[in-house]
Amino acid sequence: MVTAGEISTGDLSSLCDRLAQAGCAPQVSVRIDGGRAADIAFQGGPATARKSLDGALAHTDVIVQPMAAREKKLLIADMDSTMITVECLDELADYAGIKDEIAAVTERAMRGELDFAQALDERVARLKGLDASVIDKCLAERIRATPGAATLVRTMKARLGATTLLVSGGFSRFADRVGVAIGFDRALSNELQIENGKLAGTVAKPIVDSAAKEKALLDTAATLGIPLSQTLAVGDGANDLPMIRKAGLGVAYRAKPVVAAEADARLDHTDLTALLYAQGVPSAEWEQA
Repeated sequence: MVTAGEISTGDLSSLCDRLAQAGCAPQVSVRIDGGRAADIAFQGGPATARKSLDGALAHTDVIVQPMAAREKKLLIADMDSTMITVECLDELADYAGIKDEIAAVTERAMRGELDFAQALDERVARLKGLDASVIDKCLAERIRATPGAATLVRTMKARLGATTLLVSGGFSRFADRVGVAIGFDRALSNELQIENGKLAGTVAKPIVDSAAKEKALLDTAATLGIPLSQTLAVGDGANDLPMIRKAGLGVAYRAKPVVAAEADARLDHTDLTALLYAQGVPSAEWEQA
């Protein structure tokens, strides 16, 4: 578990008591990095353990997983609202003066209430005629990496020898540059079509949707000979669920309820470096951004 505060030895004792009461037989516990994170080894069902620990400490995220294959060799991550702090399409819509209505559709799509491809086409169509120069303007003014994103990616590559893939239902004009800036090996995303210096209101087909994200995980793991148990997927929206379900560790980051309910782990309080602690990597071994 990882906290935005500090886990004390007393907290660890209390958590072990909770596990024992749930029949999970805690074995060994240790605080990491001055109490920012802690490991508790136990015997018993993961779902039972997670239920007994969730909400036990304020501002703390619980990650329950097998010790085997704890270190991951493939990271596949969503971009918008996961590796960066905003939704690029919503920000482009702001330059067109229609952010509120576009953002409302984005929210519904990310909650799984709308067909992703149809919702994407409809939103992009509303941007037809917008000057393409706003893309660079948006990148400079509004696109910022999520706290811990670059440290997570660069440490997994340098410390664990992992391959890292950015997969986005957004646009290559953002994802390609975000991927390079954060340190990903490769980025997969949609092509926002431009005609005569203006947005054409269309996206090239096929669209990178939930099935494409899942396929990217499975194909990359197979090509590299990486067992799925050694893969990590992180995202926030319904279109991330298939890859989150298939990964060895599927993580919901500040996610929509439908995603949080199904993911192996949730990050609601801590930043993305929590996923390094989850792999047993202390901060002294991190590659700082």
